[in-house]
Amino acid sequence: MSRTVVVIGGGYGGSAVAKALDAEADVVLIDPRDAFINSAGSLRALTQPDWAGNMFFPYDQWLRRGTVVRDRAVSVDPGGVTLASGRRVEAGYVVLATGSSYAYPAKPAADSTDDVLDDLRRTHKELAGAERVLILGAGPVGLELAGEIKEVWPHKDVTIVDPAEQLLAAFPQAMRQELHRQLDDLDIHLRLGAGLTAPPATDPGQAATFTVTTTDGQEITADIWFRAHGVRVNSDYLADGRLTTRTPQGHVPVTETLNVHGRDAVHERVYAIGDITDVAEAKMAGYAMQHAEVVAQNILAQLRGEQPETTYQPLPHPMILLPLGPRGGVGQLPTPDGPVVVPAETVSAYKGADLFTGRFTEQFGAA
Repeated sequence: MSRTVVVIGGGYGGSAVAKALDAEADVVLIDPRDAFINSAGSLRALTQPDWAGNMFFPYDQWLRRGTVVRDRAVSVDPGGVTLASGRRVEAGYVVLATGSSYAYPAKPAADSTDDVLDDLRRTHKELAGAERVLILGAGPVGLELAGEIKEVWPHKDVTIVDPAEQLLAAFPQAMRQELHRQLDDLDIHLRLGAGLTAPPATDPGQAATFTVTTTDGQEITADIWFRAHGVRVNSDYLADGRLTTRTPQGHVPVTETLNVHGRDAVHERVYAIGDITDVAEAKMAGYAMQHAEVVAQNILAQLRGEQPETTYQPLPHPMILLPLGPRGGVGQLPTPDGPVVVPAETVSAYKGADLFTGRFTEQFGAA
């Protein structure tokens, strides 16, 4: 059996599994980008362009033996991958790790590092000249964006609008209360329980004054707006059904060992990790990297001629670290006695201060 492991997607999960298998297998990493991007840093990169270079970890700096193919998959079967260029890559093992798409600037739109940096600098200039900012979406992305804006420009007027009646409904009341307190301290205006009657007339990220009306009849005038909602699973390349049948939401059905369910049987040498799986949990980078550990262990076992026995069990309670700038934020972390709400100091220490830059420099930084 071929020792070639084709990993489709070089995000959090795909890069982690490629790195873990690089010394033991013939890894082929397929991704249109030239670097692993720590997109958790995108919002800070928008508000602080001089910091933006910390997001990028070029594949050729940390993939020692493996090969990087800058392309996109258009079809997958148990024996390999067909690319947009028409090239076929044969595989002994396949790992689906294409994740999900999200509105810019939370996730970069361009493929090359230089283009991503150009986009961020351009949008930064637009934002810098806007006094009133409207953010559509009060989930973690919208809240983090508001916090990063206030860190750099504390006097900008920032309003977040969301049809949801409450923030982070899946989390404890104590955490939501602390989040409201910090948002009030930052003078970030929340308009919950109402959407907009029509979207802004301008494009997101473009400075131009506009007025919108909420569904409860209030008018909001702003100079720039950002979309902070709308996740899309990146699984279109599986639409031909040659490998599996996706869920109505586009997710890939997997077993406890994260093997992919085919139409008639489980694919023993095809795995899926991260946002594209149908694992019942929030779609977060931390979970994708835990999936990667499971899959790497299972493939290593198979390379040794053993049965893959490492399973993945979702946490019974959701976890989150939600920074509001480098010093603020709220979080919930698992403990042996159950989940605990953690203060801003803990969120800062684990994530907010450097947005995992140190962790990824250790994992994917140049030797």
